[in-house]
Amino acid sequence: MPKTKATIRIENVVASATLNQKVDLNAVVKGYPSVEYRPEQFPGLVFRLKRPKTATLIFNSGKMVCTGAKSEKESRRAVMKVVKELKKGGIIIISKPELKIQNIVASASLGGMIDLEKAAYTLEKTMYEPEQFPGLIYRMAEPKVVILLFASGKLVCTGAKKEEDVYISVEKLHELLEEKELIFYDEETL
Repeated sequence: MPKTKATIRIENVVASATLNQKVDLNAVVKGYPSVEYRPEQFPGLVFRLKRPKTATLIFNSGKMVCTGAKSEKESRRAVMKVVKELKKGGIIIISKPELKIQNIVASASLGGMIDLEKAAYTLEKTMYEPEQFPGLIYRMAEPKVVILLFASGKLVCTGAKKEEDVYISVEKLHELLEEKELIFYDEETL
């Protein structure tokens, strides 16, 4: 068990959804003039919500991509709210959207300093080129995520498909760093 508890924050959940039907994006624009749709620049329409604060791309194929949610639950709520709004705007939607989490990005702080030099040759599947980027890139096999580690003990975890995987991978890495003596705590922080 690590000496300190990592503080973890989900920053963004990207979910894809499909309505299994075509959507007339011009009709959506008529019902919702505030949406962003410039087909000459990008084929998708951007439907923004204030609550939850998300942006959902809608394509005429009926495929959707929701970004900005802070949890899996929030991304589902956002997609369902967009579908409800489309129906309210006169768009006929036959089935319930099929939703799939594509990526979860989280930030964390381990509360100690990490020796990135030593970590680069101690841990497997790492990439560390401080002249190019100040963080160490660590590819974890299980759960399958990529973690960017910084000397400050802060990190970014990306690639998770479930929130649970974020917590598991950060804890697993934290334990590994302690076991290999790659993380150091300032006595005052303990």
